[in-house]
This record gives sequence, structure tokens and C-alpha cells, in this order.
Amino acid sequence: MSNMTTMLNLQDLNKYADSLTGPDDWKQFRDGVTAHWFYREDDGGPASVLLRYEPGARVALHEHVGYEHIYVLTGDQFDEHGSYPEGSFVINPPGTRHSPGSKGGCIVLLIYEKAVRFVDVP
Repeated sequence: MSNMTTMLNLQDLNKYADSLTGPDDWKQFRDGVTAHWFYREDDGGPASVLLRYEPGARVALHEHVGYEHIYVLTGDQFDEHGSYPEGSFVINPPGTRHSPGSKGGCIVLLIYEKAVRFVDVP
């Protein structure tokens, strides 16, 4: 899904994430990380996405150009600033950097104002 044109109402986001089992439900994002986009602007503007990390996966260091909101639906996530178990909510303001990963695997909801700028590109 690119740009949304109608309202989306999910009564249970965890149940929705569990239902994403088809071959087209998740797209490769980074090594060991797949994405299910709710919406994203082509110009690097606002976006909302579920990211699914395999155990041990990590996203390269990046800087936030706008606000990023992360909600850990399942599993665990960590970065240079701490560890975030299931149910954690994290806000990364503009100018902050991190390289999030997951020891045991996780699914997180990300909502961001502007696309991030990757600092280390593998």
C-alpha cells in the first residue's frame, strides 16, 4: 500500500500482524527485516509500517529527520539507548540516531514523519 485514500481501522493489531502470512504481505526491507507498509509518501514524507525482525537482525545506523514512533508488538527490540520488551513505546525525535535490532525477533509498528537518513549503508 502506498498512499492511503480511505480510513483503516484495526481492532487488534497483533491479530492483524499474525494474519500476514501470504507471500505478498511482507517485503524485504533490510537483511533479516521485512516490512508491511500501511502507507508511505513517495517523497520521503510520513509513513506507517510493521517491521518484522528475524532473531539477531539489525538495521544500519540512521538519523531521524522527523519524529519516529515505535511500538513493540511482539518480541524484543534494542538499540544503543536501551532494550525494549513487548509493549514498549519509544519516540525518537529529529536529530537522534540509532541502529535498532532484535535478539529474539520482533514485530514493531513504526510511524514516522519523514524518512530516515542512513548513516552506514552496508
